Amino acid sequence: MILGMTVQNVDKTLSRKQRLQEKQRRQLSVVDTVDKAEGKVRKAEAELAVAVTEAVQVFGDEQSASEALDMSVEAIRRFLHMARNEAADADTPAEAAAKS
Repeated sequence: MILGMTVQNVDKTLSRKQRLQEKQRRQLSVVDTVDKAEGKVRKAEAELAVAVTEAVQVFGDEQSASEALDMSVEAIRRFLHMARNEAADADTPAEAAAKS
């Protein structure tokens, strides 16, 4: 007696609706993963901005911090700008609450 095995292609057995739902599920999963990663990047950049601000204070100026950190002055300025924006954003809700 000979037994035969058949291999079924999953895509062919699913209906169009099921294939679309599966594709959408995968797309949403990818979008969710990217969103989470972006959140982590924003948090890391905010932490780096604080550290760069401290480095500028410790080393005295942007140029000295740039040399000590082996980071371009433009990058130093970008992180200083980010830190200022974060500080301004943190102050805004407190001011709004105080005025209420």
